[in-house]
Amino acid sequence: MPATKGELMEKIRLGEDGLLELKEVRFAGAKVRGPARDDLADELAALANSAGGTLVLGIDDRSREVIGIPLERLDAVETLVREACESSIKPSLAPLIERLTLPDPLGQERPVLRVEVTRSLFVHQSPGGYLHRVGSSKRPMPPDQLARLFQQRSQSRLIRFDETPVPQASLGDLAEGLWRRFAPAATADAPEVLLGKLAMAARDDQGVWRPTVAGLLMACEHPQRLLPGAFVQAVAYAGTSVTPDALGSPYQLDARDITGPLDRQITGSCDFVSKNMRVAARKRPQGGRQDLPQYDLLAVFEAVTNALAHRDYSMAGSKVRLRLFDDRLEIYSPGMLVNTMTTESLPWRQAARNEALTSLLARCPVPDTESAPHRARIMDKRGEGVPIILERSTALSGQAPIYRLVDESELLLIIHAANPAAEKRDAARDDPAEN
Repeated sequence: MPATKGELMEKIRLGEDGLLELKEVRFAGAKVRGPARDDLADELAALANSAGGTLVLGIDDRSREVIGIPLERLDAVETLVREACESSIKPSLAPLIERLTLPDPLGQERPVLRVEVTRSLFVHQSPGGYLHRVGSSKRPMPPDQLARLFQQRSQSRLIRFDETPVPQASLGDLAEGLWRRFAPAATADAPEVLLGKLAMAARDDQGVWRPTVAGLLMACEHPQRLLPGAFVQAVAYAGTSVTPDALGSPYQLDARDITGPLDRQITGSCDFVSKNMRVAARKRPQGGRQDLPQYDLLAVFEAVTNALAHRDYSMAGSKVRLRLFDDRLEIYSPGMLVNTMTTESLPWRQAARNEALTSLLARCPVPDTESAPHRARIMDKRGEGVPIILERSTALSGQAPIYRLVDESELLLIIHAANPAAEKRDAARDDPAEN
C-alpha cells in the first residue's frame, strides 16, 4: 500500500489495479449521489477478500485526475463509507479512513478520502455476493474458489483473534507503563520479544512487529482508535424504556463512553452503575445504618468483566452497551457464545474466546474499588463469575438475572433492580424499633 502522498499520486497516475480503486464523489445538494452505499460495500469487500488494497474517493477513475471532495462534505462521505462497512458487509469491515489533500491538475490541493483495507481473516459477503478483485475490477468468486477461500481463512483463524497483529498499529501505540506491569521485574529480552511472549505483539505477514488485539486492549490509552467499538457505551435512563415521554422531559440521566485499557473500562463501568443507581437506607435494630442498593456491585463487576473479556472483538464497530433503567440493568456483549455453550449452560461450563486477553486480565491487579474486594486479580479463570452474578443478584432483588441471545450476534444479560423503598417499608413493618 502506498506509504506517502508521492507514492499514492504515482499509483493514481498509473491507474486502477488489483490493489487500487478510484472513485469520483457526486452530490445532489448536500447529499451524496454517488457512489451508492452498496457499490462501495462491493468494492471494499472485494479488496478484503483478496490481498487488501486502497480506495481513494475524490478521483476521476477515467482521467485519473484529482477532483476532490468539498471540505464541508467530508463528514457525509466518511459516514457513507462507515455505513457501507458496518451495515452492508457481513461480517463487517473496519478499514482505516484517512483524510488528506492531493494536488489537482492545476496544482491546487484538494481534500480526498483514502480508505485502506487489509487482507481479511474472514470471507465477506456484500450486496453483490461474494466478490474478489481480478485486476482492476471486482468479480463474483466461482464456487470452487469460494470453498477454498472459506477453508483457508477458517484455518487462519485457528490463531485466536485476540492474538492477531493489528495492521494499522505500531509498537509505539503501546504505553510502556501499561505493558510493563505484565512483564517480569528483570529480563534481558528486547521489548518486542517480551511483548511477543506476552501475546501483546506479533509479527505480521511482512515480518513487522505490531501490537496484537490483546496488546492494544490492555496497553493502549485509546484502543478504540485502532479497534472501533473497543469501549463501553453507558447510558442511564429515566424510567423503564429508552423512549422519551410525551412531555419532553429528559430521558437520559447520564451517558458516557468509557474508554482506555480494559481494566479502566471495567472500573469506569462499575463506577457508572454505582453513581447512577439508587441507594436507600434503614436503621439497623442494633443501631447504625444499613444501605439498600439496587444492584450488588460485586455482581456488576463480574458481569462487566465477563462482557469485556469474552466479547467478539472481530465484530468491528460493535461495542459493549450498558443500559441502566429504573427497574433493571442491561449489558450487551457482541458475539455468539463460544463452542457449544448455551445460555442455560453458562453457570456450569467454562470457555474462553480470548485466551491471551483473559490471561492478561488474570495477571492484572484489581484497581482500588469497592466493587471487587473478593479477589486480588481481575479474573480468576475458575469459572466463578456467572455463579456470583446469579446468586448475589437473586439474593438482592428476589429475581434471577436473565441471559439471552439477540439475533445470534449479541449476549444480553438483564439484572433486575432491587426495590430499596419496598425493602425499607418491609423492614419498618417487621421491626417495631422502626415504627
